[in-house]
Amino acid sequence: MALALAPILRFAARPLRAAIDYALPPRCAGCGAITDADHVFCLGCWQSLDFLGGPACGQCAEPLATAWGDEARCGACLADPPPFDLLRAAVAYGPIARALALKLKYGRRPGVAVTMARAMRRRAADLIEPDTLVAPVPLHRRRLWSRGYNQAALIARALVREGGGEIAPDLLRRTRATPPLRGLGRSARARTVSGAFALDPAWRARVKGRRVVLVDDVYTTGATVKACARVLRRAGAAHVAILCWARVMRDEEEPR
Repeated sequence: MALALAPILRFAARPLRAAIDYALPPRCAGCGAITDADHVFCLGCWQSLDFLGGPACGQCAEPLATAWGDEARCGACLADPPPFDLLRAAVAYGPIARALALKLKYGRRPGVAVTMARAMRRRAADLIEPDTLVAPVPLHRRRLWSRGYNQAALIARALVREGGGEIAPDLLRRTRATPPLRGLGRSARARTVSGAFALDPAWRARVKGRRVVLVDDVYTTGATVKACARVLRRAGAAHVAILCWARVMRDEEEPR
């Protein structure tokens, strides 16, 4: 009976869907212009985004003039290798990328997480396998209570819905509140978040030997994700990758 009714219900829903689309048409996540579908950009915003994927450091994704495969390393990673295996970002940090990050973090626009996740998924096709743990960078409970949600967790959940993996929203805990990193230099940021993260005890046995993709919105100096990666390494994770929406280029670093 249910199978017989399904085509009728789908047909009946079409007028309602059309009415909703007329009253609330899909809009560009960047500027708000009307678009043909949800979670897509208008032509102007699309052209303004700097999608990454060219020659880059195989570890931190800093663009390079030339790069010979995944083994290429920038000078910074050679001098001080980060504690994660690799980093991928969908776009370079810029006006449109920043606008989306702010809408998600402070503008109470959770749908933007899906827009980001779809762009990020294209950079993560070889990172997320069925048994890969997909975990967000955690917020301290005070900030979570004030904001109402963790933007990285929204992106992580959207990534798993879009393409698999095992969501691990509580894999890491923020053990102490830290002040905003905006305005701090690279060294000060690292000191601020040092020791601020811990593995949730419930995951102690399940993380050993697993691949982990750590999700965040924007990578600036990497202080936060590096602190998280060190915790995962000590817990026995076999491979730790960082996946984010936007990456601030090293020669353009600015606090956020």
